[in-house]
Amino acid sequence: MELEERVAELERRMAALEAGGRDVPPVGEGDFWALEGLKARLAEAGAADGGVLFTGAVRLPTGERYEWQYGVPAERQFADDWSEAAESFAALGHPVRLRLLREIVGGRRTAAELAALEEIGTTGQIYHHLRQLTGAGWLHTAGRGRYEVLPGRVVPLLAALAAARQP
Repeated sequence: MELEERVAELERRMAALEAGGRDVPPVGEGDFWALEGLKARLAEAGAADGGVLFTGAVRLPTGERYEWQYGVPAERQFADDWSEAAESFAALGHPVRLRLLREIVGGRRTAAELAALEEIGTTGQIYHHLRQLTGAGWLHTAGRGRYEVLPGRVVPLLAALAAARQP
């Protein structure tokens, strides 16, 4: 890479850091391209009641990349048994479990690494939380006591966290 390119890249990274680490501009008026695309697709499919779309493309602090998209017609959402989601929501409903997920996504993957964290609890408590998250489908064991967020759950987890923070 030439010196000019390297300097330009450093300046871009510095500007992103100074802007709070945001590489994506804020959504403004007229920036609803995903929503407009969803509405067009729903109209083509004849989904008169609308629908919901979740999508994302992320790179974890560990360098892993995930792309995911899921859409569902509103009619089906209204007809489904919402209580089936209770276990998944319950697993996310504990601050220590959310911290464990954040740490695992960030690269701490073994029970020993997680147990070394402050304010997480005893080893027994940690294993209890890991079992809850595994049972609800948020985690899986990757061998040798390593835990990972399931690839198909990384973006949904981030979407759920973003939705929970909305006013």
